Amino acid sequence: MADRVALAEPGAAADRRPGALAAYRALLGAQARAQASYRVSFVVDLVGNVGATVFDVVTILVLFGVTRELGGFTLREALVMVGLSAFAFATADLLVGSIERLPRYVRTGLFDAVLVRPLAALPQLLLMDLPVRKVSRAAFGLVVLLVAVTSAGIDWTPGRLALLVVAPAAGVVFFGSVFVATATVSFYWVDSGELANAVTYGGRDFTSYPITVYGGWFRGIFAYGLGFAFVSYHPALALLGRADPLGLPSWVGRAAPGVALVAATLAAAAWRVGIRHYRSTGS
Repeated sequence: MADRVALAEPGAAADRRPGALAAYRALLGAQARAQASYRVSFVVDLVGNVGATVFDVVTILVLFGVTRELGGFTLREALVMVGLSAFAFATADLLVGSIERLPRYVRTGLFDAVLVRPLAALPQLLLMDLPVRKVSRAAFGLVVLLVAVTSAGIDWTPGRLALLVVAPAAGVVFFGSVFVATATVSFYWVDSGELANAVTYGGRDFTSYPITVYGGWFRGIFAYGLGFAFVSYHPALALLGRADPLGLPSWVGRAAPGVALVAATLAAAAWRVGIRHYRSTGS
C-alpha cells in the first residue's frame, strides 16, 4: 500500500512564513524567464493562444449567417455573452488553468515533492507552470467584451457600469473555482482528467451561447445545478436591460458575485479535504 505523505502546511499558515512571498516571486520570475527565453517560440505561442477565442467569435458569426436570432437574441446581444465568457475563461485559464495538470503530478510523484516543501501546495502548483503565453488570449477576450458592450446599444447607468466591472471578475473567480474543484478529483481517481475537462471546457462552451438554446435537464444541470448561467447569460441580460425569457426576476442578473463566492468556498473546501485524504501513488 502506498505510504501516506507527510503534509507540509497546506493552507494560509505556510504562506505566512517569512520568505514565502519572495519564494513565490522567484517561482513566477523563473517561469516568465524560462518561457520568454525562446523568443520566436514565445511569440508564436502568444499569437496561437488568441486562436481559441477567435474561433468562438467566428462560430457565432457563422451561426448568425443563417439565422437572425439565436435563442431569442440578436447577434450583438449574443456577442456580449461571448465576450463575458471569453474573458472570464481565458483569464481563469491563465491564472489557475495549470492546475489541470494535477493528475500528472500525482501519477509521477511530483506532487509528493510539492507537499514536503514549506509552502502552500496550491500556489506552488499554479506558479510552477504558469502559462504566461496565455496572457494574449485573456487580453483578446477583454477586447471582444469591450467591443461587444460598446456596440450592443446598452443604456449605461452607474449600476450597469459597476456590473461591467464586477461580472467579468466574478466569472474569472467562478471558472478558477471550477478548475480547482475538478482537479481535486484526481486525489481519489488519478485518471479523472477527461471528466474534469468535460465540466471545465464543456462549461466554457455552454456559457458562449444564450442558455435558451439548450433544453430540459441539460440546461438545468449546467445553468443552475453547476452555476454556469451566472457567468455570461444573466449578467448579459442585466447589462442589456432585457427580461429573462425563462421568467427569472431581474435581480438574478446581479447575483454573479454571490455565485462566484459560493463556488470559491466550495472549491477551497474540496481542495482542503482532498489534500487531507491524499495518498501517494508511490511513483
